[in-house]
Amino acid sequence: MIEAQRAHDLPTPLRRAARGMSGEVSKGYAFVQRNWYLTKRYWAWEAVWVTYNIVNALSVTFIAASAGETTGFHLTVAQINQFVLYLTIGTVIWSYVSVVFDNVTETVTMERWEGTIEYTFMAPVSRLTHMLGACAFALMHGLVLVVAQIAVMALFFHLDLSQAAWGAALLILLLGSISLIGLGTVSAVLPMLFTERGAQMAYIIRAILLLISGVYYPITVLPGALQVMSRFSPATYLLDGLRLSIQSGRGVSTLSGDIWPLLLSGIISVPLGLFIFGRAERYAKRTGKLKRNG
Repeated sequence: MIEAQRAHDLPTPLRRAARGMSGEVSKGYAFVQRNWYLTKRYWAWEAVWVTYNIVNALSVTFIAASAGETTGFHLTVAQINQFVLYLTIGTVIWSYVSVVFDNVTETVTMERWEGTIEYTFMAPVSRLTHMLGACAFALMHGLVLVVAQIAVMALFFHLDLSQAAWGAALLILLLGSISLIGLGTVSAVLPMLFTERGAQMAYIIRAILLLISGVYYPITVLPGALQVMSRFSPATYLLDGLRLSIQSGRGVSTLSGDIWPLLLSGIISVPLGLFIFGRAERYAKRTGKLKRNG
């Protein structure tokens, strides 16, 4: 009642802006809620996907645990633990990226399969609100998987987090997540334009990021051309910033080399992703590609 009275006391333009903002938040939350219900509906697939990511992460990280034996060199426990943590960060962030991309592309794929995508595009909802709602759920979904994956990996490996600067790590993760929203929006174009296997075609974006972003190895081992490409991947700076803040305890003031590229990437990728999605949507409507087949 008090909040309503305060809103009523605002000047008319501000009241309209407040109502408009509240309405957009409600619409965005509707997409979050819808995706949550879809996740519960296909809980068995969710269990399989979570298990796959955790097992894959464990398989990769055991490479670090066996480094001394496979190379024939004597490595100290501290060196092995650092290698384990290096790969743990890589596998966790790769799972996070994969979940974000899969959630966004599957949102479009599911609507095409259900035959509801045309109704969604005709609804009085801005594409910004639509995609931010879908991406917001994807980010939250990814964070839940990250927590579960770290908890399981901690049972198998000694993760030395004593030097971690968590404030800086959270800032890097937040900035990197904004960039993922832009890339995820671009990837959602493929299942919209290609009725069959469009979601699978989006894997090419993830594959390129996996190759050039230093998920499992430093980018310095890449050939020159791929090192140049890695500078345009926000995942490169996300991984580097997290490793520096968690493994080396580097604070925000010393991470400018990762922070400003992530800021720039977010500023560019989100509007660019919405622009590309909008153009693809208009093309799909004009050519009849939104019609459900099968």
